[in-house]
Formats: sequence, structure tokens, C-alpha cells
Amino acid sequence: MEKIILFAPLIGAIIAGFGWRIIGDKGAQWVTTGLLFLCALLSWIVFLGHDGETHYIHVLDWVQSGTLDTAWAIRLDRLTAIMLIVVTTVSALVHLYSMGYMAHDSQFDEEKESYRPRFFAYLSFFTFAMLMLVTADNLAQMFFGWEGVGLASYLLIGFYFRKPSANAAAIKAFVVNRIGDFGFALGIFALFYLTDSIRFDDVFAAAPELANTQLTFLWTDWNAANLIAFLLFVGAMGKSAQLFLHTWLPDAMEGPTPVSALIHAATMVTAGVFLVCRMSPLFEYAPEAKMFVTFLGASTAFFAATVGLVQNDIKRVIAYSTCSQLGYMFVAAGVGVYSVAMFHLFTHAFFKAMLFLGAGSVIHGMHHEQDMRNYGGLRTKLPYTFWAMMIGTLAITGVGIPLTHIGFAGFLSKDAVIESAYAGTAGGYAFWMLVIAALFTSFYSWRLIFMTFYGKPRGDKHTHDHAHESPMTMLVPLGVLAIGSVFAGMVWYGSFFGSHDKVNAFFGIPAHHAEAAEGHGDEVGHGEAEATDDGHGDAAMKEEGDHADADMAHRGEAPKGAIFMAPDNHVMDDAHHAPTWVKVSPFIAMLIGFAVSFWFYIVNPEMPRKLAESQRPLYLFLLNKWYFDEIYDFLFVRPAKALGSFFWKRGDGNVIDGALNGVAMGIIPFFTRLAGRAQSGYIFTYAFAMVIGIAVLVTWMSFSGGAH
Repeated sequence: MEKIILFAPLIGAIIAGFGWRIIGDKGAQWVTTGLLFLCALLSWIVFLGHDGETHYIHVLDWVQSGTLDTAWAIRLDRLTAIMLIVVTTVSALVHLYSMGYMAHDSQFDEEKESYRPRFFAYLSFFTFAMLMLVTADNLAQMFFGWEGVGLASYLLIGFYFRKPSANAAAIKAFVVNRIGDFGFALGIFALFYLTDSIRFDDVFAAAPELANTQLTFLWTDWNAANLIAFLLFVGAMGKSAQLFLHTWLPDAMEGPTPVSALIHAATMVTAGVFLVCRMSPLFEYAPEAKMFVTFLGASTAFFAATVGLVQNDIKRVIAYSTCSQLGYMFVAAGVGVYSVAMFHLFTHAFFKAMLFLGAGSVIHGMHHEQDMRNYGGLRTKLPYTFWAMMIGTLAITGVGIPLTHIGFAGFLSKDAVIESAYAGTAGGYAFWMLVIAALFTSFYSWRLIFMTFYGKPRGDKHTHDHAHESPMTMLVPLGVLAIGSVFAGMVWYGSFFGSHDKVNAFFGIPAHHAEAAEGHGDEVGHGEAEATDDGHGDAAMKEEGDHADADMAHRGEAPKGAIFMAPDNHVMDDAHHAPTWVKVSPFIAMLIGFAVSFWFYIVNPEMPRKLAESQRPLYLFLLNKWYFDEIYDFLFVRPAKALGSFFWKRGDGNVIDGALNGVAMGIIPFFTRLAGRAQSGYIFTYAFAMVIGIAVLVTWMSFSGGAH
């Protein structure tokens, strides 16, 4: 079953890409979409039936060279099962949605070219590459999927190849990701150099030893575990668009809207978070690297939220929202609560896919108009889309009942991240950045709703008059994602962020406290732990099992379970017992963001313009995305172009072409003229030359013979 999940999208991509002339345009769409729904169904069966244990499914022998023995195998644990349902569910719905969205595209002449089979083939290949990444049992296999996702994103972002901006965006995504991938590759090389293996179990078993190893890199000594964890995170920074390597993500909006949903919700950008969680046994022994992950994640969440406040393109607002939410996930992973990072990844996939597909539905209904300043009053024209996006907004802003487990998906997962950030940083930088980002998220999310669906119609009257609801193939995926956006958090809250025994059981972590209780029932022990009022029940329970983890590390065995939390990692316990004001703070931030947005865009619509005029430098700073693109253009792009121009004109033009032209047009004609003079036509000249030649030969032979 797992092999079907992995390879069905690849088969669909091959059939649609190379066989569409046989099965037809519609056939290619139905084959790829049908196979993805099969994958999604099987993935849910795997996820719901998974026992928490790690299973290995051998596919084939792959790279065997010296001590490197890399088999292509599927590593099926809880992390893989979560990613399987996220990737296949969103991808299947995106395939179905694309059948309506890509039915008529102004970028292509349908009579002359059939673009849809190619698009669906790329989507399925993208899904296969991501499944390859999440099922990997070793770093080479993961890197294969990692690069496959990069290739597919290049093909999909640049799908409108006649648009120069789409081609530029595709190249930008590819180049920026290569920078991150270089760091990832260096991390893999370092692991193989130090552990003589790239299999996850071998690497995880060696993690305690790496923590005590010094490594010389760039003329400096480093702690091996910290350096390798940092290098792996550089790869994650590129894929998951963290600060400094984030610039490709907003430009990726140049691709068709279903591509944006697939990249931003389920595939490419979640790969970095998955990598950090997968490598948790290494990161737990790299405290400095974890601090860096936390700091950068919090900074990214804040930065992207500020930029999202003023964007006018509906897809760019949601793109910066994705960037910000990824920062949340990295903060959770950075403070060591990997289950919460995966929780937010899981819930985010539903509501972010729905927001993107909802935005696509608006764009489709408004004849490909993307500027929100030209929207307004669309809730009566697009009622289903309006309610879908409303549910997505309630989820992303975190609407729920404070201090309970009742609320939309984002309410539960975002609060879990913020509580973990408070516990992991003692209420420091990361916590406050995330709370402020929650306020900004609420503001720009409601701003999108108010500008799009409320107020008077703006922009072209003809476009508004002919605005229409999307076809059922586009509305059904919105309905399915709406269900996930409402219930995913409430259903799985306990599994990701509940008591320790629940989280341990869900992720297959051995519940050593049961053994330590010496005959006391597990449930009884846990009940007592929960009943304690001093806030240390969970912590005490976890302490009982810590020695077993430590013993396992000393024996050189890989820790059991899909994620690993070190014996001294009590952040989840502390998060459960965070002060009440901490647990309520994201909800208050959400209310403030909503109130300000309502005041700006419903009560007093002139206010945003007045504020932008009075705070023009700040407005332009945010509108121009903190000038990152301009800075990079000045520091890297222009010098690279200048160097290229120098090598082209001076190196290639003057030196290489000059040398060849000089030889061809100067030196060779000169010797040709000399040789021409020797051809006098007189026999005595040739006889004289022969005599001189014989004399020189005899002289040389005499001297050389004498020397011997």
C-alpha cells in the first residue's frame, strides 16, 4: 500500500506527460486526479491505522560505493504518516480544483496547444518528489526528493513561460534554493564524514557522540552537532523561505493559483520544518543551533506579518502569511517541542490551501484581476467562496474559546506554538514576536476579507457585473478543506500537544514511566500526575523515563519513536502550565487586529490612505518588503552582472577572441608569406637548401654520436 502511495503520482505524471495524445486532454486530467485521490484514501488508512511504531519497507538497492550502502526504502513512522495525509490530501484537492481553474487560460491558445496535460503532469511529479522526501530512510534519498521538489517548483512557477515575470520568478526560486541546498549538502557530507553513514538510525545513534566532537570548518573549530544541525537548517531556510532566503516565495505567485496552494500549503515550504523535526535526535544535542532556529523563526514570523499588512495583491498577502506561519513552526521546533511544530504544519495545510484556492476562486470569478483595490462587495456574487474564505480566516487568525480546546484549527495549533515559545524562551524574544505577529496576522487577514467581499464595488464595473461563482470542481475542494480547517485542531489536539503519554503513544516514543511505576497502572499514574496542582505532574512522569533514554544513547542505539525529546527537555510540560495571561494573549491579539481592521476598512475606509500618507517612509518600507530585493540586487545581482560583463567583453571578447583572431589573421599569414618567399621556382635554390639541410644533419649526428 505504501509503495502505491509513493509511485502512483509518478505513474500519473508519466501517463499525462507522455501519453496524453493517446488518452486525450480530459483523460490526462482524470488519470492524474484519480490516482491522487487513491493515494489520499490509502494515506488516511495508513495514518488512522498506524500503531506509532517505525516500519521499514525496502524498495530497491540504490547507491553502493565503498562504505556507503544506501537502499531506497520507505521509513514509515508517525512523522511520515502525518506528511502523507497532508501532501496527498491537499494535492488531490488541488488536482480536482485545477480541472476547473485551468479549463480556459488566456495565456494559451487552446486550438494550437494543449497545456493542461503538461500542467497536471507537473503537479503529479511535484507530489511524487515530495512523497519521496517524506518517506526517505536516509539523507541521499531525502536529498533526491528535495531536489525533485525544487525542479518541479521551477517548472510550475514558470508555467506561464510567455510572461517574463513568471520566468524570472522561476529562476529566482531555483537559484535561492540552490544556496540553501548547498548548506544541506555540506551537512550531509559532514554526517557521512563523521559517522560513515547517512541512514537516519545510524546518524541518530551517533548524535550524542557528535555533541562531544570538535570539527574544523572554515579555519575555526566547531562543535560537530551544532555545525551539522546549522548546515541542515540552512537547507531548511531555503525550502521553507526563512528570513534572508525568503525572497523567492512571494514571487512564486507568478505561477497559476493551484500551484501556489500546493507549494505553500503542503509541499515545498513544509519540507524544511519536516527536516528539522525528522532530525530532532541531532538537534536535541545542538543547543546553539536550536537557539538560532528559534530566533530566525520568530524574526521571520514578525517580518512577514509586517509586510503582509500593506500588500494589495490578494495572492501576495497569503504568500507572506505562509512565510509568517512557517516562522511559527520553526519556533516550536527550535524550543524542542517538535510535535507542536508538526501540529501547526498539519492544521496550516488545511486553512492555507483553502485560502489560496479561495483566492483563486475570486481571481477566476473576477476574470484574473488580483488587485484587492479593484474588488469590493463580492460576497453576494461569490457566496460559497466567501464562506470558505471566512472559515479559512477564522482558522488562521485563531478564533476559539480561550482556555478550552474548542476552536478552529489555527486557534489550537497557534496557541500551542505560542505557549511553547513562552516556556522555551522564558517569555523572551520569540514569544513576544509571535504574539505581535498574531495581531498583524489578524489585521491583514480581515483586511483581505473586508477589501474583497465588503464595501462598494471598486475597479472595472464590467468585471464586477460579470463576476461569477466558480464551477463545482473548484468549490468541492473548498468544502473539504473547510471541514479540516474547523475540526483538525480539536480532533488531534491531544495527540500533538496533550499529556505526555498521549503524545508518546501517538509518536511511538516508549512510555518508560509505565515501567518505572513498578506495577502501578499507567492510567492511574497519569491521572495522579494530571491531578497535581503544583504544575509538575507531567514533568515528574517524564523524569521517570529519562534514564532509559540516556542509557540508550550511551549504548549507541537510535532513540525509538518518530521524534526525540532529550531527557532535560521539559518545554512541553512547562508550556502546559504557562500562566493564564500567556494562554489568552494570542486571542487578545487576534481581537485587537480584528477591531483595527474593522475600523479601517468598514467604519472609516479613508483611514488607511491618511495613515499611509502621514507615515509614508514606513509605508514604503513595508510595501517594498523591507527593501530586501533592492539590497540583494545591489550586493549580489549587479556585481555578478558586472563580473559577467567583464569576462564577456574583456575575457571572451578581447583575450579569447583576440588571441584566436590574432593567430588566424596575423601570425599564420606572416609565416605563410615567409614560406611563399622560399618557393622561388629555381632548382638551384632547392638544391642549396637540401645541401644546407644535409650539412646541419651530419653536424648534429657527429656531435651527438661523439657525446655518447
